[in-house]
Amino acid sequence: MTYEGEKKYVSKDFQENIDYLSERLGVKKSFDVIRLDLEYADRKMALFMVDGFVKDDILHYLMKYLSRLVQEQLEENTLEKLLKTYIPYVEIEKTNDLNSIVHTVLAGPTALVVDGINEVILIDARTYPVRGPEEPDMERVVRGSRDGYVETIVFNTALTRRRIRDRSLRMEYMQVGRRSKTDVVICYIEDIADLEHVEDLKKSLKAIDTDGLPMGEKTIEEFIAGRHLNPYPMVRYTERPDTAAAHLYEGHVIIFVDGSPSALITPTTFWHHLQHVEEYRNKPVVGAYLRFVRFIGVWASLFLLPLWYLFAVNPELLPSGMDFIGVNDHGEIPLLIQFLLVEIGIDVLRMAAIHTPSSLATALGLVAALMIGQVAVEVGLLTYEVVLYLSIAAIGTFATPSYELGLANRIFRIILLLFTAWLGVIGLVAGITCWVIMLARMKSFNVPYLYPLIPFNYRGMRDVLLRAPMPLKNRRPPFLHPKDPDR
Repeated sequence: MTYEGEKKYVSKDFQENIDYLSERLGVKKSFDVIRLDLEYADRKMALFMVDGFVKDDILHYLMKYLSRLVQEQLEENTLEKLLKTYIPYVEIEKTNDLNSIVHTVLAGPTALVVDGINEVILIDARTYPVRGPEEPDMERVVRGSRDGYVETIVFNTALTRRRIRDRSLRMEYMQVGRRSKTDVVICYIEDIADLEHVEDLKKSLKAIDTDGLPMGEKTIEEFIAGRHLNPYPMVRYTERPDTAAAHLYEGHVIIFVDGSPSALITPTTFWHHLQHVEEYRNKPVVGAYLRFVRFIGVWASLFLLPLWYLFAVNPELLPSGMDFIGVNDHGEIPLLIQFLLVEIGIDVLRMAAIHTPSSLATALGLVAALMIGQVAVEVGLLTYEVVLYLSIAAIGTFATPSYELGLANRIFRIILLLFTAWLGVIGLVAGITCWVIMLARMKSFNVPYLYPLIPFNYRGMRDVLLRAPMPLKNRRPPFLHPKDPDR
């Protein structure tokens, strides 16, 4: 018995080879795995392929070309003649490991077994069902490119290389998953990126020991980033090639996973998740204003509800002249329960919107608005203030560029709210302090998560708060340890 990790060399017996491949590929068990028996130039041959993964016109052309061969043309140096002369195709290679051939065929290429040759020819004439490179929903811009990554890794690497024609751009390929053999590519600019970080990523990926990657890039992140109980993202996801290119020029390393339209950017800090490409598609002053507004939205989504709840239950803390911030009518249900009900209601509405057909999305929004915004207040379930401030917090959550950061902030908003309800002012201060300490202790691939705030770096903090003009951004971020610090 031959195990997955062991080599099974190509035999001199042609029938033994095709029987082994047929059994391992399940030719008669799976309708889409095809074995095509052929005979060209008085030699037995066999093609192994997966229906739907091959370009029929290319294989038809190659078979037509092989059919013109005569016996004398393949008498000597048969393998070399086929590879260099009689199979006119770009992506072609040879191997003598039958187990490797099985995995390769299942990934899309076609295997050609020829009688009398102790190696098998692999023809990468594959194609995948794929959608067009449309603009990603999560990272839309008013002005800018409209292409986005898709589920095919070769398309994604091509979209990236189209924007980076640097001779040192590297796309290193590997497979992850004992059974899935998922294609993974590590992308970086060799003359800029920290090669120690690149090597650490390679080791982490090679150390992944699992059957497959059912959730693609998310499974990869959980294996290489750790911190499973911490909701804050250790990597940044992007579906935009221009965003990926901008990070590569800074010195980041990007991971592509076949079957996923999202690329993983490593390493990242807390502030990376608050930046958006829209800021760089406008004039610097406008971009700085948009970033400032976005910061206000994010901080409101985190701190507005706990702070208002503190003032609502302790009106004596309000300065004179700000009595309007309190609650006019507390309603029939305690404020804390009202907040928790609406928080859960917003999440239920979000999940319902995801699973609702687009033709019914407007109707769902109207129903939610009537139920939560009007009827719930009239029957005394909620107060107007609760609806108002939770709406502002929800808008701030959705204004966060990173979906993962928005969800993490929502969890800590609820925790801060519970701390405030439990201990009042002390609870709010203690909750915020614990939140800052937790973020300060975090590291994303040995990079402090709150850098450049903690540890403080003036130049870096200035770039976080202000959208600097591109001619002035002549230095790469020092925390990435770039080989070429100057732009």
